[in-house]
Order: sequence, then structure tokens, then C-alpha cells
Amino acid sequence: MSKGTSTVFGVLSPVERFSEILFGLIMTLSITGTMSVASGGREDVRIMWLSVLGCNIAWGIIDAILYLLGIVSDRGRGYVLYSLVRQTRDREKARTAIEKVLPPVIADVLLPEDFETMHQRLAALPDQPRQGGITRRDLLGAVGVFLLVFLSCVPLMIPFIFMRDPLPALRSSNAVAIVMLFLGGYSFARYIGGAKILTGFVMVVLGVVMVGITIALGG
Repeated sequence: MSKGTSTVFGVLSPVERFSEILFGLIMTLSITGTMSVASGGREDVRIMWLSVLGCNIAWGIIDAILYLLGIVSDRGRGYVLYSLVRQTRDREKARTAIEKVLPPVIADVLLPEDFETMHQRLAALPDQPRQGGITRRDLLGAVGVFLLVFLSCVPLMIPFIFMRDPLPALRSSNAVAIVMLFLGGYSFARYIGGAKILTGFVMVVLGVVMVGITIALGG
């Protein structure tokens, strides 16, 4: 992996990376699961290819835009809470605002005087200008989102390139998807400190269920 590509994906958290890959897999499987490639010929495979690529490109772009909107929203909300804590003299309002930006496991162990100390220190800080616009790092994250959604479909399409018979290719593609879902769940469990193998199998089942729901609802 090149340094530039590593930087693009490194902007995203492990959860964000896994979520985008999972989304791309579901999109691809929902198309391969409904196309008649098993009983069709190369033309059906070509149509499926175009459908998968077009769908994942479109949703990759949409997801990237939503990612940027989420960043702008979080940043703006954070500044509002920061300003509230600095300006208010109401200890309860300040505590509530601080609690909103802290993980619950940390907020639950803090004492009232801890919140008051943070309130006083924030109030003593010089006024910080509001961050405006989208940064280069934000754009790198958006590019990473697009690439993850788009590239996640490539391994599933490889069997259709090297196999002339669509039916074995479809089965091989589904097997690749299962392996990717398992590995994704395994990596996710490492990040959250869960049972790796169990989470891998759960993710396979969850992925299959989500694909089934997508197909059943015409997605």
C-alpha cells in the first residue's frame, strides 16, 4: 500500500473503515444475488458488472458527502458546547455540556468538583475562533470513504473475470464475501476487545441477513 493510500485510510477510524467495507459488500451482494447470471451468459455478467460498479460508485460518492456533512455537524456542535461552557455561570449547564462530549464510562466516574475544575479551566482559556470550512484531512477522509465502498466490490467481481461459467463464478464470489465478512468481524472484535472468532461468525450471519432484507425490500 502506498504512503498516500495509507494516509487516506488512516484518517478514518477502524469502525468507519469496517462500516464502509460492509456497506460496499452488502451493495454488491444485493446485486449479484438478484441478477440471473447463473442461468445467463457473458452479457448478463457484463450487465451485472456495470450495475455493481455504477451502484458502488454512486453510493461511495453519497457516503463521502455524508461523511463531510457529519464532520461539519460535529465540529459546529462541539464549538457550540465549548462556547456554552466558557460563557455560562450555571454549574449544572456547564456540567451537562461537558458530559455530552465525554464517553459515558469517563463521565460516570467524575465527581462534581472535577466538572467544576474543567469548567473553570475552559472559562479561563482565550476565546478560540470557530473552525471554518473543510480541511485537507476531512477531504482525505471523504476520499477514503469513497474508495472503501468502491474497492470492496472488486474481490467479489474477480471470479467473474477468470471463470467462464457464471454459476461457479457466482458461488466463488459469495465465498469471497463470506471470508471478507468474517475477517471484518474478526478485526472489529480486536478493536472493541470482543471474542474474535465469534464476532467473525456473527458478522457473516448479520451480513447475510442484511443482504436478504435489502433484496426483499427491492434495495
